[in-house]
Amino acid sequence: MHYKLGIFFLFVFICSFSHYSFAQNLTGKVVTDTLTEPLPYTIVYWINSSVGTTSDSSGTFNIPITNITDKRLIINLLGYVSDTILITDQTNIRIQLHADPTVSEIIIRGKETNTYGTASINQAELQKSSCCDLAGCFETQATVQPMTTNIITNSKELRILGLSGVYNQVLIDGMPLIQGLSYTYGISSIPGTLVENIYIAKGANSVLQGFESISGSINVILKQPDKTKKLFLNAYMNSFMEKHLNANYSKRWNKWSTLGSFHMVQPAKDFDRDKDTFLDIPKLTRYMLYNKWKYSDEDSLGWSTMIGLRYLHEQRVGGQVNFDVSQKGSSTVYGQTVAIDQPELYTKTGYRFTENKKITLIASSFYQNQDSYFGAIHYKAQQYNAYGNVQYELRWKKKHQLKTGISIRYMHRIEQIDFTAGDVIGRTYAGTYLKNEIIPGVFAENVFKWRGDKIAWIVGMRLDHHNTYGFFFTPRTQFKYDFTRTTTMRLSAGTGWRTINIFSENINLFASSRDIVITEKLNPEQAFNWGINLSQDITGENFKGIVSLDFYQTRFSNQIFPDYDSDPQKAFIRNYTGTSISNGFQVEGNFTFYKRFTAKLAYTFLDVFRMEQGEKFILPFNARNKVMGSFSYMPVTKAWHADVNVHWFGEQRLPNTSSNPVEYQRPKKSDPYTIISAQFTKTWKTVELYGGCENIFDFRQLRPILGWQDPFGPYFDSSFAWGPTRGREFYLGIRFMID
Repeated sequence: MHYKLGIFFLFVFICSFSHYSFAQNLTGKVVTDTLTEPLPYTIVYWINSSVGTTSDSSGTFNIPITNITDKRLIINLLGYVSDTILITDQTNIRIQLHADPTVSEIIIRGKETNTYGTASINQAELQKSSCCDLAGCFETQATVQPMTTNIITNSKELRILGLSGVYNQVLIDGMPLIQGLSYTYGISSIPGTLVENIYIAKGANSVLQGFESISGSINVILKQPDKTKKLFLNAYMNSFMEKHLNANYSKRWNKWSTLGSFHMVQPAKDFDRDKDTFLDIPKLTRYMLYNKWKYSDEDSLGWSTMIGLRYLHEQRVGGQVNFDVSQKGSSTVYGQTVAIDQPELYTKTGYRFTENKKITLIASSFYQNQDSYFGAIHYKAQQYNAYGNVQYELRWKKKHQLKTGISIRYMHRIEQIDFTAGDVIGRTYAGTYLKNEIIPGVFAENVFKWRGDKIAWIVGMRLDHHNTYGFFFTPRTQFKYDFTRTTTMRLSAGTGWRTINIFSENINLFASSRDIVITEKLNPEQAFNWGINLSQDITGENFKGIVSLDFYQTRFSNQIFPDYDSDPQKAFIRNYTGTSISNGFQVEGNFTFYKRFTAKLAYTFLDVFRMEQGEKFILPFNARNKVMGSFSYMPVTKAWHADVNVHWFGEQRLPNTSSNPVEYQRPKKSDPYTIISAQFTKTWKTVELYGGCENIFDFRQLRPILGWQDPFGPYFDSSFAWGPTRGREFYLGIRFMID
């Protein structure tokens, strides 16, 4: 390690002599995939020349350009893929380096000035599993847990800190496009092949994107047209005979670039392994068109813009094996159908006055039309969403940065619930439900940095006005301190609030015979979150690693969740202002050996409970103990790689069914279980062939549907899924790429 540092400083020393003989300089900044985190100590030099320099602690560099004949600039940093850029008439540039897939992405993050403590999942991680859609992109990490909310249509949510997915904010290219109706199936509608990076933050974070992120945030960055492959094709099929096809095409000219994408899913065959007359996997048909345009770079002087357009059409069909979509609403054969149409548009347009001053407009809008049947329930809904954010950015005293601005949110939703002739149990919640929200707000956030970024402090606050509930003040702060170059502490604290969307966020209620009883006017949910993170880099001969420990607590002052325990035939919806707490502890280690073998191990403990009449009630469907392991091997040639993921889940509390007849009762707790998956990928110059098996040892929760014998009766409930229900799944896929 010492000789590498010696070579590095010798290179810097030699390159520094060249500064004295040139008058005109090129300035620039080197950043990570986040486009905001700087990369210090990056080597920058002209090809076929001894003229070079390194970036400073803020990622900024200055290099002579006069008398350079071959104006190809090479950028190099250990742990990142080197880049070569042709310089024409630019005098200031911003360079984005991508993580080297042979190095663990979390070890790379240790090199960054990451005040927020954001974890990332890069392209290398995404290709370690099948990753058909966004919900399947979290196999190699322990922070986010995908959970099935309705096994019949396979709707999913992403949980952080053991809390429902509604408490973390999911952003697409920084835009709030998964809200309300789109929450139910939105995370499954983004194909994994379109994802460039995923950034995960626990706890209270930036106020710039809004006030919701109570337990954390997940920002999904889709592929950039000026950085991605010219042509990318992917075909995939699993052992259930579900087929996926993806095609991406990008083009660049002058300062413009564009990316077009097509995504298609064709349904699986009929499978009912546990003989409960219900399909093990729903029939999914999906078509998606996506187009992103980009002009210039947001850190270049003058105008820059990014525009994204997407259209989604999706149909899901589940239920009994002999159910046909033409029988929707039937009173004799139970089935569920979901038909979704959703166009969306978003943009980020900015003008940079100087290197230190910039103004940006962020705007998005989507419309969703959803027509669904859940047995004898007809649920039809429409939602219009619009979001606008104008912010001014000022970098002052070189180190500090202020962002301030105004925002507005608009949501209009109409939900119509009817019961067909098949409803024989007399449920009472039929009717029309309207939601109309207008929420303007102002915000400001300042990043302070001292002592060469050793100390960083972020202070943010926003004030929003809800058209029904009035004003809400949301303060948040984060603090980072580097004890040494290898030891870092991060602290965060802040509040968050949100208004509830009863039906779209609890879609599993439709998949049961429970009556939904709303006992009172529902107020916004509010919570306070704080957390601490400690990380330690470890370096040895042919070995790198990082060990991190963190603890986060979320304490609600008002929370709304379905009460499944008071009456098995009803779900009571009410405000809960008593003690409701989520405690989350996680220890994680990430290691790389000989730049070929990587291992990640994590243990998570969750204590999610509420207090009622002095008694502690653990909330259902949460494994208090979880263990995750991810192991990968890639030879120096990078001709192939093998990946194995292991997940162990401890027991979970289940809703109380003791008052049901014996045949409709379930245990109080689930069984612990282990899921092991593996994948092998063979790589050629333009082709990758991959295949694998999920749930190798075929663990299944048998007959997860309560009351499957009488799906129109009073005890039917498909929300008792606590583990995998489809069992072992083989898959095979092929990727074709042209740079």
